[in-house]
Amino acid sequence: MASPSSPWLVAPALLAPIVVHAAQYLSVEQAQRVLFPAADRYEPHSVTLTAAQRKAIEQASDTRVYNSRPKVWQAMQGDTVLGHFFVDQVYGKHEFITYALAITSEGTVAGVEILEYRETHGYQVRQPRWRAQFLGKDADDAVKLGRDIQNISGATLSCRHLTDGVRRLLATHRAVLASQP
Repeated sequence: MASPSSPWLVAPALLAPIVVHAAQYLSVEQAQRVLFPAADRYEPHSVTLTAAQRKAIEQASDTRVYNSRPKVWQAMQGDTVLGHFFVDQVYGKHEFITYALAITSEGTVAGVEILEYRETHGYQVRQPRWRAQFLGKDADDAVKLGRDIQNISGATLSCRHLTDGVRRLLATHRAVLASQP
């Protein structure tokens, strides 16, 4: 009989594959076309947040700003700015979730798309019905899980962190981009 510390019992556990469910659903370019279908081009918009802007965004969103250089593009149709397109990442439970957020020139959410999901659970945040809860929200709305954004059982951390990310980007848009052409 093998003892509990026998290498014959431990070895299979060490050799067992770690299952990671990673899926890329959309590229940045595909998400741009989905979220701003009327746009004829997307111009990269260089943003570097100052310490004061970071602090203002954190206070307005009640969420920490980790990245001082958000990835953002202006969605253009001819000479008209349709809005801003962000690509951001938040943690699910253990891994990053990469998502895109479209904010209209009026400052409201035009859509949210999941670009890449790496978690083993919580992928239900890709459901159109869940993501549709953000449509029309702006920086004045609470955008809080359990308040105006419903949770999905089994995907609580993904729901919470994506909701926090959207709220943070709405605050970023208002603090930095809303007054710019």
